[in-house]
Amino acid sequence: MTLPDSQQPLTILIAADTYPPHVNGAAQFGYRLAKGMTARGHNVHVLACRPDKGKSFTEFRAEGAVHRIRSHSVPTHEYFRITFPWEIKKEISLLFDRVKPDVVHIQSHYMIGEHVLYEAERRGVRIIATNHFMPENLNPFLPFPQWFKDIVGRISWKDMGKVMGRADVVTTPTPLAAKAMHQHAFLRKVLPLSNGIDSAAYELREGEVIERHPYPTVLFAGRLAEEKHVDILIDAVAKTPAELNVHLEIVGGGEVRAALEAQVARLGLESRVKFLGLASDAELREAYIKADLFCMPGTAELQSLVTLEAMSASTPVLLADAMALPHLVRDGENGYLFTPNDSDDLAAKITRVLELPAEDLAAMGKASRCMVEPHSIQGTLQTFEDLYRGATYDDKVM
Repeated sequence: MTLPDSQQPLTILIAADTYPPHVNGAAQFGYRLAKGMTARGHNVHVLACRPDKGKSFTEFRAEGAVHRIRSHSVPTHEYFRITFPWEIKKEISLLFDRVKPDVVHIQSHYMIGEHVLYEAERRGVRIIATNHFMPENLNPFLPFPQWFKDIVGRISWKDMGKVMGRADVVTTPTPLAAKAMHQHAFLRKVLPLSNGIDSAAYELREGEVIERHPYPTVLFAGRLAEEKHVDILIDAVAKTPAELNVHLEIVGGGEVRAALEAQVARLGLESRVKFLGLASDAELREAYIKADLFCMPGTAELQSLVTLEAMSASTPVLLADAMALPHLVRDGENGYLFTPNDSDDLAAKITRVLELPAEDLAAMGKASRCMVEPHSIQGTLQTFEDLYRGATYDDKVM
């Protein structure tokens, strides 16, 4: 029996400039995309940087074959790796010869993503491009004055348009990000498509008991980077009423951790602020469930998977009124927005939420959980599969 074309397994090549063990939203999305497509019966290959020194190699993992290409460290980031075109172009061509992909899905317009796109275009292979990047994400790693960073940002937008404009379909996680790509990268058609989340994975299982903290706890999870503004959150916790005894848990690692630890010591908050470091999926899930409130003070979020995960665990949220975060808050229902970089406003809203009666706090958490439903990972995977098989922007636009 021959399967119709709409059911035949595809050979998919995902090009990811950042991928686990890297810890960030784009890396996590690439992994979940590979895992989800493999579960749907497709033949999945991932091309990503090798996370350390050495020659290129292939590892066979549960989510597919992961081809690790040679890469180099950068002095301004603890784990980010770069690749040089003259080193990778031949390897990319040989990988195409061996894998023979039906479709490629690039996750960035830089480095690996860019040269995989060029190779796919040369061979007539269908190309889907997803953007997880904002030029502001580069700022902490550029030791230059702001005027120079602004020039780099404009060049980055231009490059995005030049590269991703060659793809058959371009997507990004939110309508706001799509609007920014229209305005700055001059990409005419960009499909807003949520990264997706398995929200049920963050609920308490039948018979499961996870004890909450004996004190009100705010949680942050994510990379400890300048644009996340975790220092504002720490300042805000210091400004909450002493009798409320607000604690803060910080999950993640990154280049500003030492500065944040020094800030905590300077404010005398060592007993109330805990750095949990990098956490496993199970540890992070437990942290979401135990927290009374989740806070994302970042100002360059294209969607914020960690916020969606916290909401899936029925946790109220406080989010900076910046980039895509306002889409995840209904003020007073599942949490509040606060003025970016304003620790006084954030402290007042932490206090307002944590002083609520238990039943009102639980209602906020329930509202968070309901708001996550449209971000189903299965819906996202189905849409991408349709795009892989030939669906267009106009087929999928809402």
